[in-house]
Amino acid sequence: MFAFGIEHEVAFLDAKKRFVDATHTSFADLAAIVATLPLYEDDYPQLRIGDAGIKHKRWYIEGFERYNEAGKVIDCPPKGIEIRTTIHPTIMGAVEELNNSFLQLSERVITAGFTPVCISYNPYQTEFLPDPPLNAYEQKRRQQSPEKLTAFLPMLTYGPDLNLSLQELSTADIIALGQKLTYYSPFIIPFSYSSPFYHGELWDGLSVRTFLRTGVRPATMVFLARSEDLLISNPSLTKIARVPAEVGRIEFKACDSCANFAIYAGLLALLKGLALDQTLTGQALVPDAVLHQLSARQGFANQEILEGAWNVFNTAERALQTDPDRQLLRPLRTMLISKYTPAHDLIRSYQQTGSIEEALSSSYIRMS
Repeated sequence: MFAFGIEHEVAFLDAKKRFVDATHTSFADLAAIVATLPLYEDDYPQLRIGDAGIKHKRWYIEGFERYNEAGKVIDCPPKGIEIRTTIHPTIMGAVEELNNSFLQLSERVITAGFTPVCISYNPYQTEFLPDPPLNAYEQKRRQQSPEKLTAFLPMLTYGPDLNLSLQELSTADIIALGQKLTYYSPFIIPFSYSSPFYHGELWDGLSVRTFLRTGVRPATMVFLARSEDLLISNPSLTKIARVPAEVGRIEFKACDSCANFAIYAGLLALLKGLALDQTLTGQALVPDAVLHQLSARQGFANQEILEGAWNVFNTAERALQTDPDRQLLRPLRTMLISKYTPAHDLIRSYQQTGSIEEALSSSYIRMS
């Protein structure tokens, strides 16, 4: 039996129409919004709260946790708010919960003077510099994993975790599926591309997020129960589950953020089909950075990427057979035929208005 979940990061413009990031927005600014949102007691223990206690609801502030020398969290410069769903037996159950949670969040942030926007890379900042610099405890903590070593980069990126699990799979099968999704990632992710801005300008491509993160951040993360089953790689493919509900979970982490949640439904159906498929044999321990960067720049306009995307799409469609989730693939087929991605909408709006803020301000309205 399959299970599904979605984690979706939301960026904002503030009341002055500035893109919200840690340079001029505090943790308290966004915490005041999260405080107005409900707490669902039945969500636990399946949702992880974490040591810092920040992840206390379905909504929480995404940022860079700062620690004092004693290892206590003392601050968290923010980049946005993440929405996470509970675990669902169906794709549409997860998508519908995400949509409801997004509507609740939107109502609160608009009242507070913020505008939710869909983008996958900070359109102005090119690096995150902790202020003050990391202390000795924080520097030591960074050495604990490849992901902690590169934790500055996620302060600039926005993207979902598309989560699925299948109870019938053994540990070896789960790892093999993670390697399969990592291998085919460059052909899966163009459906989501939505980061065509860099350093205040239009970037020469569709996903600067993919271009810069691939090779240093994982495409797929597999959560396991036993440390002896972990594989050594950089970036990581496997990780110890932090709560029992994570055991056996596969997080596909390579996609850009999507304002149209029907794309998430299609992507989860695609991943489900690839999990069921027994014909594709590609495996990779770490993402192919060169192929991801080619995909990031050209998307479906590149023949190799287009053919690879059709291959994974057709394979997933065949594997789903009479499964009702097969119909969720329709938006992806439309994009393949048109060779169009969400980034093209942002580019067109920017070219019409000359303003990144104007392009972003209607992103959820335009893409939904």
